[in-house]
Amino acid sequence: MAEVKAYLEREGGKRIPCRFNPSELQVTLSNNWSADSVPGGEAPELVFAGGGSGSMSLSLVLDTTDEGRTVTKYTDQLIDLMKLDPKLPGYDKKKKLGRPPWVRFHWGDIHSFTAVVESLDLTFTYFAANGTPLRARANLSLKQYEPDENWGRQNPTSGTPEPERLHQVQRGETLDRIAAAHYGKSSYWRDIATANGILDPLAISPGDILAIPELESS
Repeated sequence: MAEVKAYLEREGGKRIPCRFNPSELQVTLSNNWSADSVPGGEAPELVFAGGGSGSMSLSLVLDTTDEGRTVTKYTDQLIDLMKLDPKLPGYDKKKKLGRPPWVRFHWGDIHSFTAVVESLDLTFTYFAANGTPLRARANLSLKQYEPDENWGRQNPTSGTPEPERLHQVQRGETLDRIAAAHYGKSSYWRDIATANGILDPLAISPGDILAIPELESS
C-alpha cells in the first residue's frame, strides 16, 4: 500500500507538502463552564457557557538532503503562514486591517478544523559543508479559527445552544429530591436518569456530576 503524505492546505487552495509524516498528532478540545460560589455550599452548580476553540499540535521534519537545496524553500512557506496577507478578504492598508491566512491539516482520513498558526518553533538540525541548512524540525501549534460542525466546537457568542445545567450530588440527596429542587416536581427524576444513562435510581453517590436537562414543558 502506497504511503499517504500529509499536507497543509493554505487559504486560497495552495498546498504545503510534508516531506515526512508526523510521528504524532495532538488535538485538544475544550468547553467553557461558569459557576457561582454558594456560601456554605460544598460545591457550586456549573453552567455550560459555550464551546472553546480547539487546538492542534504537530511536529514536522523538513528535509532536502536528496535535492542538495536549502530547506528554507519549505520553512519559509511555514513562516509565511504567520504573516499578514494583503490578498485576503478584508485587507485595508489605510485602516490597518489584515490577518494571516488560515490553514487546514490533511493526512489520509484526518482533516483538521480551519485554524491559524498560533506559534511556530523552527530548529535547523543538519547543514551542508558550506552552511546551507538541509534539514529542519518544525513544531506547529494551530488554533481553531471558526466553527466546524465536524468537530462540534464553536465560539460561545455564535449560535451557542441553550446551556445545560450540571448538579453535583450532595450527601443524602436522591434523584427525586434533585428533580424537586430543579423542576419543582420530584416526578421528573426519570428525565434526569435518562439524560445521564442511569438505570438504577439508587446508584448515585456524593460527588457525582449529573446533567440537568431542559424540559420541553419548562
